[in-house]
Amino acid sequence: MKYFLLLLCCFGSISLVAQTKYTLSGTVAEAESGETLIGVNVIIPSMQAGAITNEYGFYSITLPEGSYEVFYRTLGFTTKSFTIELNKNTVKSVVLETDTETLDEVILKSDIEKLNIRKPQMSVNSLSMNTIKKIPVVLGETDVIKSITLLPGVTNAGEGASGFNVRGGAADQNLVLLDEATLYNSSHLFGFFSVFNPDAIKDLTLYKGGIPARYGGRISSVLDIYQKDGNKKEFRANGGIGVVASRLLLEGPIKKDTASFLVGGRSSYAHLFLPLFDNDNVAYFYDLNTKISYNLNDTNRLYLSGYFGRDVFSISDSFSNSFGNSTFNVRWNHLFSEKLFSNLSLIYSDYFYGLELSFVEFDFESGIRNGNLKYDLTHYLSEKIELHYGLNSIYYKFNPGSIKPTTESSGINPFKLTNKYAFENALYAEAEVTVSDKLAVQAGVRLSTFNRLGQDALNIYANDNPIVYNEALDIYQKATPIDTVSFDRNETIKSFVNLEPRIAIAYQLTETSSVKASYNRMSQYIHLISNTTSPTPFDIYAPSGKYLDPQLADQVAVGYFKNFEDYSLEVESYYKIVKNRLDYVDDADLIANNAVEQILLKGEARAYGLEVLFRKTEGKLQGWIAYTLSRSEQRTPGRTPVEIGINNGEWYRSAWDKTHDISITGQYELNKKWSFGANFIYQTGQPFTFPNGQYIYNDIVVPVYEARNSSRLSDFHHLDLSATWVPKPNSKKRWKSEWVFSVYNVYNRMNAASISFRENSDVGRNEAVRLSIFGIIPAVTYNFKF
Repeated sequence: MKYFLLLLCCFGSISLVAQTKYTLSGTVAEAESGETLIGVNVIIPSMQAGAITNEYGFYSITLPEGSYEVFYRTLGFTTKSFTIELNKNTVKSVVLETDTETLDEVILKSDIEKLNIRKPQMSVNSLSMNTIKKIPVVLGETDVIKSITLLPGVTNAGEGASGFNVRGGAADQNLVLLDEATLYNSSHLFGFFSVFNPDAIKDLTLYKGGIPARYGGRISSVLDIYQKDGNKKEFRANGGIGVVASRLLLEGPIKKDTASFLVGGRSSYAHLFLPLFDNDNVAYFYDLNTKISYNLNDTNRLYLSGYFGRDVFSISDSFSNSFGNSTFNVRWNHLFSEKLFSNLSLIYSDYFYGLELSFVEFDFESGIRNGNLKYDLTHYLSEKIELHYGLNSIYYKFNPGSIKPTTESSGINPFKLTNKYAFENALYAEAEVTVSDKLAVQAGVRLSTFNRLGQDALNIYANDNPIVYNEALDIYQKATPIDTVSFDRNETIKSFVNLEPRIAIAYQLTETSSVKASYNRMSQYIHLISNTTSPTPFDIYAPSGKYLDPQLADQVAVGYFKNFEDYSLEVESYYKIVKNRLDYVDDADLIANNAVEQILLKGEARAYGLEVLFRKTEGKLQGWIAYTLSRSEQRTPGRTPVEIGINNGEWYRSAWDKTHDISITGQYELNKKWSFGANFIYQTGQPFTFPNGQYIYNDIVVPVYEARNSSRLSDFHHLDLSATWVPKPNSKKRWKSEWVFSVYNVYNRMNAASISFRENSDVGRNEAVRLSIFGIIPAVTYNFKF
């Protein structure tokens, strides 16, 4: 670490002795609302230099004394330029107007492309909400999660499945952040919709590799989403009415140009029509987004934001359940100087799951809560060195579950699974250094620690082995605890320390092309205890501890990047290995299990692949073609030479392995009234384990299965179309509206979500039954704003 800091000092000294330099800094915001803008390019063409605004719209760049023409440009907004005499440290805050016409900016565009080519950051995708809203989706509901699955390296577990998979990783290996708060379930209605209200979202970035050191706690990816701040100029409202859900967002100034509020709500209502069909079942969701932003003065800003969402699902009088996320966040931005920006965050996150089984008269509840303190600083040392450093502390409370009777006559006795507690801490430092005109490096390190805190009744096993192997039967069995021990809450049962280095390098081949490479190590201390292919609300999170080690991932990636006049090409290849990946013994029982260590074995995983992304970003026709060729496998060998392990210790495909994944997405603007969208998806079928025989034991038919995931479902593909009609595009009235017509799965492909096996009672033979979720689905949505 000291050598790393010494290197930074040397770079800084070299850049400072050359000549007098001053810093240009400020914020960039949207003129209409006062909303700060993320990712705005601040370009100084004469120096072939520039900066990009951060998550709070702030930028800073240090240059030699002189006169410069500075351009401020981002997609969807009119470019502004200023001539600035830089003879002292200068603050220049800029507002950009929405772009209503095509501008001739070929030279400036070339400068921006050079900056993107030079940046060492790779394996990153950003999507604007305008792009996401034009993508056709099921039932006409704009969906953030389904949009990112159109990118290379990102898939899901099929229709009606929650979560997403990145570069061969499991869904629980993704860190999903909303205004820096962790969301443990990103889906509504078991995966049909995401929890993100598109009207409330400002920006999203997906990191698939080369992950910056400020992020940690997951080993596959980071999905970082920020809500809008709220309009500081005037009151605004927008929303939409769709087939299954409606939404409304209100925003406006509390004090003009100084403080603003945002509140957005969304709810589905299809269940209201079920009684018309003599159906007592219920399935709906609702969520609420809130935010208050306050500019205290020129150097201090305060943000309060929150999210609350719930799903409710019930079948007649048999059972009902509800689940969802709650978050609250207080953030304070402080500008120590024109070169030092800080953000202090205090965050609370809660995931709750409740299940009521009326027919057996009991309730089940589980969840996970955490309190999170973050302090991040960005130091713009010079035009060649940008330094990030900070700390992060998270306190966890895991509730694996509690059962209580709902009636006095219930035969169920109250039962509480043991709560678990943990404390995760991290320190990080990272620098982005422009070494020369062609070479740029981003290097950092994260030091993470995890303390499993005291709990009641921790099982103790002979030889610390909670699972034993029966050689006679060739099966794994639960070990019998020899004792239980209780610890005080402030005691540490087990602690872990991991050093997580990160580095990314970019070398510019030509003015429009470069090669990049990255390496990162990540640690994950919490585990999703689930043996389904995608997360379900009933899944349980468990912390690392005496019997569960943290997952450790190492990933390397190399890529080639090329910009053309209106196109860009990205080609990346990656290889990832994961240690301590959990696997489940055959016939594992996960429900209400107070000793999950008795059904888990420690294995390893690996994933590798090639990703291609070809995009068109200018003109009436825009879109991209994404292709991924990949493999994702895992294995769990025996712990001793006599043990068989899982699947005989051999590598087998993970449940989310998909050899080929092709997405073609396009948007075409015919005129101001009509625009069209389309996307086509093709994926190799999901791995599956089929029975290949059976035997009869005591008049019971027992199936015999093939090796794990050695077969596949049929290939998955569908075509979606949409058309957007703006009735009065040139209207000067405040009320503006549009109609979105969409058709999901145009040619009615009945993709297999799963296959089950049963005996046909008519013919007395076994048969396979395919379950399909969606056929062709037309939808219409009315969007408005005023």
